[in-house]
Amino acid sequence: MTRLATAKGKRLRSLLTDALFILAGSVLYAASVNLFTAPNNIAPGGITGLATILSYLSGDRLPIGITILALNVPIFIWAFLEGGWRFVAKTIAATVTSSLAIDLLAPYMPGYRGDMLLITVFGGVLAGLGLALILVRDATTGGTDMAATLLGRHFPHLSLGRLLLVLDLLIVLLSALAYRSWESPLYASIIIFITTKVIDAVLYGVNSATGKMMFIVSPKNPRIAERIMEELDRGVTKLEAQGCYSGQETGVLLCAVRRQEVHKTYRIIYEVDPRAFIIVGEAGEITGEGFREIPGGRQARARRKEKQK
Repeated sequence: MTRLATAKGKRLRSLLTDALFILAGSVLYAASVNLFTAPNNIAPGGITGLATILSYLSGDRLPIGITILALNVPIFIWAFLEGGWRFVAKTIAATVTSSLAIDLLAPYMPGYRGDMLLITVFGGVLAGLGLALILVRDATTGGTDMAATLLGRHFPHLSLGRLLLVLDLLIVLLSALAYRSWESPLYASIIIFITTKVIDAVLYGVNSATGKMMFIVSPKNPRIAERIMEELDRGVTKLEAQGCYSGQETGVLLCAVRRQEVHKTYRIIYEVDPRAFIIVGEAGEITGEGFREIPGGRQARARRKEKQK
């Protein structure tokens, strides 16, 4: 009974933490849209950018938040059909919250129409902080992020980053036609860059050589290793081990990942085996392919030779 009560308490605390982070992130994101991007005809990519364009073309008769929700509905249905409710539950909650925050807070957030440098910097920083708080709780605001993830399942040879880049680029270029200005997409590109950097700094730190060590114990280790190598392009090492209690021979997977890849690895593991045993440790520095190169090492020498050619 005590264990059950403890489990329920942990789950309740987790849900409350999710709600607080999503709410805080949504308010910050709404501030970016209402104060800086939308009033200055900047569509910073994604579904939010598309909703901003549609709102402008309708003469502001279409609220940006409600338009974001409407555009996300087909994506949510697609995600539900492919992954079930557990796959989209947090994303739906975050999308609804952020969309309502944009519309409900709009009357209390008068647009700033001053220095474009301030607009792009603060618009990008607020959007980055807001999205980072939402991403910390393993949720997203849907849109192109989820669309790219779903497309990646059907086109595994294309990287998620490239798919996102293509989708955002199309929306940014569309804004040039809608606003009849080439300055708007240029400002949007700056905001996207700042937003991405802020998200990376908040979630993963500034040192790309740091990461996590993941130890995985599961009877389905071969399938888990296969998916990690295919979907994350990370190497996996199998360690032979023996359970002291059971005396049975078993295998332990060792995988070094970057911080931003931890939640993706968790998702892969639990999709294959929800009962898998996982240990995550801090890696102060990771040197080698995919992380920090060894100074003067084989990779560095190979690149120098290529440049000499």
